[in-house]
Amino acid sequence: MTPTTKPRTDPWRDRHPLRSAPHSGPRLPRRRMNPAKSYTLTGPNGRTFSSPVKGEWGGHHGSRIYGRLDCPAALRAIARGGYVKHRVFFADEATAIAAGYRPCGTCCNDRYAAWKAAHDRGESRKP
Repeated sequence: MTPTTKPRTDPWRDRHPLRSAPHSGPRLPRRRMNPAKSYTLTGPNGRTFSSPVKGEWGGHHGSRIYGRLDCPAALRAIARGGYVKHRVFFADEATAIAAGYRPCGTCCNDRYAAWKAAHDRGESRKP
């Protein structure tokens, strides 16, 4: 003896037999996926540009500080939620310095110490 199975029914159609399902309708065109990923980086002049290469350094636009992408201070600020909106990325450290950013005191201790000593002597912002 074979067990009989009930045909699958749609509960929405059972309640509204004369109406079509809420999701039926004209299909929207699907967005094409671009296989080439694009990253927004900040250049030496401080303006953003699109790049196929991911930035190696991150920074905060408001405080003009740059550091490593895995900086503990930056990750704590991101966890608090107030940092992400002002985050910028640089292709390399020289670009960050040319854009007028200073090194982070947490993740770039040696660079920050050199920058601080030069800053205290009244020299340029470049470490």
